[in-house]
Amino acid sequence: MSKLTGLSSSKIGLTWLIVAAIVTIILWQFPWGSYILYPFSILATWFHEMGHGLTAILLGGNFYKLLMFPDGSGIAYNSVSFGGRIGKALVAMGGPMGPALAGGLLILSSRRYKTARWCLIGLGSLMLLSVLLWIRTWFGAVAMALWGLFVLLIAFQTPQGIQAWMVQFLGVQAIVSTYHQKEYLFGQSSVNINGQQLVSDTGKIAEYLFLPYWFWATLIIIISTLIFWVSLNIAYGSND
Repeated sequence: MSKLTGLSSSKIGLTWLIVAAIVTIILWQFPWGSYILYPFSILATWFHEMGHGLTAILLGGNFYKLLMFPDGSGIAYNSVSFGGRIGKALVAMGGPMGPALAGGLLILSSRRYKTARWCLIGLGSLMLLSVLLWIRTWFGAVAMALWGLFVLLIAFQTPQGIQAWMVQFLGVQAIVSTYHQKEYLFGQSSVNINGQQLVSDTGKIAEYLFLPYWFWATLIIIISTLIFWVSLNIAYGSND
């Protein structure tokens, strides 16, 4: 299996990832920065809502549909009958944890060229599959179809180095998007999504598990940070 001898095995590559994360966080602090990062905001929403739906499926429930809107918000309709309150809390947590888990997997896959390519193929295919099975808004369908085709194009039509670079970059964007949600995670327990006043994910977790929503928001940020740290250490560790 081919090992990375350039981007993922050098200190330069690690520095690049950290700089990319910092620059992204800074850009998100400005209105014009949000415009620049808009495609990645949509991608983060997809990771988030798919986190809800796939967690529900893993717990023996159903993932009915996914709605995505131009303002970057989204809603995943699902149900779960296994685990009672804990099961419902896990589905609620699956959303805000989705980007971090996906980002960690993407960064880990960059350890070797072959796994990086297969991870891109799997990601692009899942994007297109989600359009067919779950996404039920024209905006979401078009946006994720374009994302899916773009990721598959990178996987099949670019050199290995570009594939490794892209999978790492997408991983960083996914994980950092967790910090972009800080107002949502730490704000009021009621949020406005496409004109609907809904309970936030951390608010739902608090309802099911009693501890306040700010506790769960803090825990999600800590776990996401640990995922970033651990995935970087493994990806840039020894390739032997």
